[in-house]
Amino acid sequence: MKNITKIDNHFSRMKTEKNYGIDFTYSLIENIKSNKSAIEKRTTSMQGRRSIKKQWQAAWLLKAITLLDLTTLSGDDSPSKVERLCFKAKNPLRQDLVSQFGFERNEINVAAVCVYHSLIGSACKKLLNTNIPVAAVSAGFPAGLSPLETRLKEISLSIRNGAKEIDIVIDRSNIFKGDWRAIYEEVKSFKEICRNIKLKAIIATGDISTFKNIYRASMVCMMAGADFIKTSTGKEATNATLPVSLVMVRAIRDYFDITGYKVGFKAAGGISTSKDSLSYMILIKEELGNDWLNPNLFRIGASSLLSDIERQLEHHITGRYSSFNRHSMC
Repeated sequence: MKNITKIDNHFSRMKTEKNYGIDFTYSLIENIKSNKSAIEKRTTSMQGRRSIKKQWQAAWLLKAITLLDLTTLSGDDSPSKVERLCFKAKNPLRQDLVSQFGFERNEINVAAVCVYHSLIGSACKKLLNTNIPVAAVSAGFPAGLSPLETRLKEISLSIRNGAKEIDIVIDRSNIFKGDWRAIYEEVKSFKEICRNIKLKAIIATGDISTFKNIYRASMVCMMAGADFIKTSTGKEATNATLPVSLVMVRAIRDYFDITGYKVGFKAAGGISTSKDSLSYMILIKEELGNDWLNPNLFRIGASSLLSDIERQLEHHITGRYSSFNRHSMC
């Protein structure tokens, strides 16, 4: 089974040059056209055409685990909850399943653990001596409406406390005003602090009314030096969807064609089933190619998703579905 499901045999893991950003270029975001029906038809047909079954599905789901930003962003978060989440991050599959697939105990890990600023220390302590980084939501998450000075200081403190990745949220009011340069300057100021830290810019697509503006916001964040663009905070009424993700990954493709920089994509919010994770992986494979199917360039922000993946993998081994309480997150 290991020869069939060995993750590295299915997807390349290319290292990519860091996105240093470019000067603000209005011509890249003017005269944008979008066809809502065509975008929705593309994502719908993609799901119908691609059907991954049996051992190939197991291989893709094992790969999906390595793309997860295992996340807890609830009002009742506590150090003990984060510590349990970190234990799950280090042991995403039960040991009997790991053995059945022919892997060693620590051979499969999630990509990162994402927490609030105040819980970075608890996460870092539990992830010490692992290769799993701590990601912190910052910059006035989730609204992004705190004073800029406050948001910059919060990012600095998150890095000082041990965060290796920062998920910032942009001030969406600038989108509604059409002030694209303000978004550029905002993200650029965050990038200056995150010189050696992975910066993920949250577009919060559920708050943006048009595909054109989603594309523009994505492009501007990349111009300013974002290492990833991310769909949602998870707090909007509508979070990640395949149509908005298609718009964002095509912005990534266009930016790569123009600059040669590979920017990552993170889908977050409402992704809770194995089928969802496969749909997003297929989207990335078809639109950006295998080079993006690795944790350096693609992430899925979720928590309960891991339980469903583990459940599906157990079904592949045993032929039976188990209850969710046998695959708890904490």
